Amino acid sequence: MVDVAGKPETARRAVAGCQIHLGADASRTMREGRASKGDVEAAARIAGIQAAKRTAELIPLCHPLRTSSVAVEMGFNEDHELAVRATVTGVDRTGFEMEAMVACTVAALTVYDMLKAVEKGIVITDVRLLEKSGGKSGEWTRESSA
Repeated sequence: MVDVAGKPETARRAVAGCQIHLGADASRTMREGRASKGDVEAAARIAGIQAAKRTAELIPLCHPLRTSSVAVEMGFNEDHELAVRATVTGVDRTGFEMEAMVACTVAALTVYDMLKAVEKGIVITDVRLLEKSGGKSGEWTRESSA
């Protein structure tokens, strides 16, 4: 691990996103709340939040960080494309980029798991950091977050 002991603690924020391309049946099942495993969006949101808090256990060289908040939001961009957005904030010596990307990815994997019986061809794409703030490098925003 990188030694961050000499860095000052600052308020930090990271936002990550990804897309889930669902088939027509999976999209309809999710929108109508008919998934056999239950509420897809609620389960995915909780899974993403739990994952953000456990990032240091999953990614070998990540520091355990003190998260203040984790939010996972989802919405359909197009008929069968679901956008996932995870925002993680806290005060620490290093950033929350990995926590945001892990939250986003695990939320997407949960959607996949809950709908795979309905649609085998679900695809998760475009996992990426959208924004970050805090620390020495300050503010950063992806030029195109689409």
